[in-house]
Amino acid sequence: MRIGEMVARTGVSERMLRYYEKQGLLEPTRMPSGYRVYREQDIDTVRRIRALLAAGLTTQTIGRVLPCVRDEGRRLVPICSDLVAELRAEHERITRAMADLQSSRAMLESVIEGWRDPEDQALPLSARAPA
Repeated sequence: MRIGEMVARTGVSERMLRYYEKQGLLEPTRMPSGYRVYREQDIDTVRRIRALLAAGLTTQTIGRVLPCVRDEGRRLVPICSDLVAELRAEHERITRAMADLQSSRAMLESVIEGWRDPEDQALPLSARAPA
């Protein structure tokens, strides 16, 4: 199938498909005219890539992970023993990033709480309704 059909069947833009190819995640064949030709199984590969991106992995990490996962129902399962350690390291990286963001948010809330508008009822930020 050509790139237009691949876009229609995966919902991923041409630009992203080209990017995945540049990153070595997809390997469509080329016609003599230069057009890309995708295989049916590339649809599943794109779905896996999207799932791993949504999990917070970089395309570099996905390049190592992709050959070592299989579909099991609606989830991906590692099939290479060394992959689990790498995924745990990625999990820890994401956990640290989340903790850093929570700390930044708390600091920002503290700064906001310190400012009082004379016309504001000065409700604590946590007690205000979201805008």
